[in-house]
Amino acid sequence: MIPAVAKAPLRRVGRGLLPLIAFSLSAAFPTFAETKFVKGPTQYIAALGDTGATTGNDAETWGFWPVDPGPRGVWTSDYQDLIANGGVAPEGWQFEKDAWWLEEHGLIMEAPSFPLPPGQYVVTGGREVTAVLTVEPTDAAGRQAWSLSEGATIYDVTHLRCRAAVYKPEAAGQSCSPDKTPTSVFPMSPGISMPAIEGCKKQDYQVLIVVGMMIAD
Repeated sequence: MIPAVAKAPLRRVGRGLLPLIAFSLSAAFPTFAETKFVKGPTQYIAALGDTGATTGNDAETWGFWPVDPGPRGVWTSDYQDLIANGGVAPEGWQFEKDAWWLEEHGLIMEAPSFPLPPGQYVVTGGREVTAVLTVEPTDAAGRQAWSLSEGATIYDVTHLRCRAAVYKPEAAGQSCSPDKTPTSVFPMSPGISMPAIEGCKKQDYQVLIVVGMMIAD
């Protein structure tokens, strides 16, 4: 069995920030006057798209982690132990060899759920901007519209230190294995793409921190 992973809390939003978020939402966003901010556990969104975009119609390609996947991850160096355990991580999630996720410290993560549930998420990058991300229900074509309040962009609410990418085999039957990950690149610095891995194609995602929801008052 692989030992549980201990990880520095790089993804946490300080408690002192939450009252400020609640105040700023009520004071600065009159659009949401009929809703209220409800604090929840810190959650994460894996987002795609132009980092300068404020709206879009592709939230069905975004994933959602209801709990922080980092501390639940498995080091790439422990990959063989993971396989020996039937691909089941110590935290109970199942490794998927045809589409596996990696974060900025070199930890294999559980996959987020798709699509992103509709709702109004209070999101931040842990820097200067907090905004309301509105995600609409899936339409007849399977698309989900989204928008960020007050002109915020995806970049504004991206947590730059958090990185995530999904890796898949380059071709059918080809090996795409985490134990081929070049570990010397970790931890990844903001602004650098996740590493290329032999036999794999990858998709980088932006990571948004969710600190609560806006719900009907």
